[in-house]
Amino acid sequence: MIDIQTLRDDAEWLKVKIAEKGFDPALVDQTLELDEKRRKLIAEVESLRAERNKAAKERNIEGGKKLKARLQEIEPALEEIEAEFAEVFNRIPNPALPGVPVGKSEKDNVEVRRWGQPRSFDFEPKDHLELGAHLGILDFETGAKVVGSQFYYLYGDGALLELALVMFAMELLQKEGFTPAITPDLAKSRYYLGTGYMPRGDEAQTYTISGQDLGLIATAEVTLAGKHADEIIPEEELPVKYIGYSHCFRQEAGAYGKYSRGLYRVHQFTKAEMFIYCAPEESGNMHEHILEMEEKIYQALELPYRVLEMCSGDLGAMAAKKYDIEAWMPARGEYGEVTSTSNCTDYQARNLNVKFRRKDGKSEYAHMLNGTAIATSRTPLAILENYQQADGSVVIPEALRKWMGKDKIVPRV
Repeated sequence: MIDIQTLRDDAEWLKVKIAEKGFDPALVDQTLELDEKRRKLIAEVESLRAERNKAAKERNIEGGKKLKARLQEIEPALEEIEAEFAEVFNRIPNPALPGVPVGKSEKDNVEVRRWGQPRSFDFEPKDHLELGAHLGILDFETGAKVVGSQFYYLYGDGALLELALVMFAMELLQKEGFTPAITPDLAKSRYYLGTGYMPRGDEAQTYTISGQDLGLIATAEVTLAGKHADEIIPEEELPVKYIGYSHCFRQEAGAYGKYSRGLYRVHQFTKAEMFIYCAPEESGNMHEHILEMEEKIYQALELPYRVLEMCSGDLGAMAAKKYDIEAWMPARGEYGEVTSTSNCTDYQARNLNVKFRRKDGKSEYAHMLNGTAIATSRTPLAILENYQQADGSVVIPEALRKWMGKDKIVPRV
């Protein structure tokens, strides 16, 4: 959530900023109206409680009964307005940071740079689904039979490739000061809602567990953000940096285009996720640091890519600034997203009550950032398609060979 004082003091500025994100500016007026009603009721309830306490001390039984009756009328009204206020207030998005390009959709995202040269083939390249079937390492048919569409099995070198990618990322990022973590694959609603993963609606992502306050996480961002909820981190311990491993589950309820087939958009995959807690003055540098790590990974894998900065309308509610890396995908003949990194400033920290204590003893909300190191669906897709050979085999990137124990994937016998 945003700072409520920003709502009260800079309402017109906030309307402009949320309109830039594609949200309805009327949310600001609705929230202010509810905030005013709520504050009046809070003041009345507090006054009545003080009078009731005074009446009890003075043994004014008749007066105490009247005050109690009035409180029984007004307290439910306060609870109702508090709930209504929270529902509307929490829909106000995190304003984009200065310098973020203003735009309405992904068409307005800005290309920052490119690295590597897309490969030219002297044969007709296959897509990753053809390659996976030919090599005997990727099986969507059994996934559909056992679970449903957009689930898959990995066999042999397909399974080893996933594990190699995770180990490669973990080793690289541990050397950069990130603490490896394996998190639960479930979280309470407070944490998946607090980090922005919705269980309902057109863009629903979270699979919820019937009868329990639990959902399957869409990313380790959820569980890593929850790690320090309701805590105050000493400033000298910042930045706190994690590289978290988890399985990720996404309903992907929205409508997507023709390039969503195969591994590009699935309901379950494994991911290594970077997560950082830091002081506000460091979040810009930490965001660039995460992007640098993502680029370091894809350069080591020798996959051509481009970096995009998201425009205001493509940021979503939580992020104040965001970069995507898109790797070259030969079967598409264009770049496709493989990582993203978001600076959520103090928005998630306010949701989850994550603070840090300055050396002078004052506490304030931390800034929280996240970024994909490896998503073991889209990265293998890019490797299979970019490293394929004329005979249908796939060369393993040199950075992964020590984990794979070989330099090529060939058809399973």
